[in-house]
Amino acid sequence: MSTLLAAVSAASQQLASVAADPAPSGVPDVGGGEAPPGADGLLTVLKWVAWSVTALCVAGIFGVAARMAVDHSRGGGREHVKGLGFVLGACVLVGSASGVVGALV
Repeated sequence: MSTLLAAVSAASQQLASVAADPAPSGVPDVGGGEAPPGADGLLTVLKWVAWSVTALCVAGIFGVAARMAVDHSRGGGREHVKGLGFVLGACVLVGSASGVVGALV
């Protein structure tokens, strides 16, 4: 029983010392820093990926439009709204990616 009381007493002292320390205020300023070696190559690859994904989004819209036109000539076409929603959602994600990353960094 005395070891339990000693452990509780030691834990309460540690908690009191932690509670006495002031909490850091705000986000720490890490500075601008400098890019690591090879960062230019990484940025080139990211630009290629961004260009490719944008081209795929445009191709996706064209693809959904073509399927809708073909099905409309057959008397259908309403079920493609879901596909268009997914493609437009991807376009919104691609368009907002740099803004989201910029806001986080």
